[in-house]
Amino acid sequence: MSKQPILNNLVVELHIPDFDVANKFYSALGFKIILEHIPTANKPGYLVMKMTNELGETIINFYGGNDLVYNQSYFKNFPRDTKRGYATSITIPVPNAADFYAKIAPALKDHIIQPVMDKEDGDMKWQDFRMEDPFGFYLRFTDLIDWGQ
Repeated sequence: MSKQPILNNLVVELHIPDFDVANKFYSALGFKIILEHIPTANKPGYLVMKMTNELGETIINFYGGNDLVYNQSYFKNFPRDTKRGYATSITIPVPNAADFYAKIAPALKDHIIQPVMDKEDGDMKWQDFRMEDPFGFYLRFTDLIDWGQ
């Protein structure tokens, strides 16, 4: 397998106990599986999902897929019922937050934390909405704004 250069030097890896739950939720958001290593009784798995739109590709990696995720060297220091993603916001730009919200909200309404809203900061104006995935990760879907990049 030849190695391809990555387009983003930040790799988000969510440690979760169930790939089926992740696949169902993130597929409803438009993500597709691009790599899957099925977990076994002795080894955690790895799942990579990608959403492609006119802004580019959004890739999320998942580690674990079974109860072995609770044995990871750092995370095993916390109770299993600790909310995953506590104090972390995963921001995903989309071409039009209101249109994306209208598309996904009916199927995922129980995960909506904040419906699509108008936002403003100085000269910048945009729309975004917030969700919580089945594991407790806080997701923000937003119009593309200038983050200074």
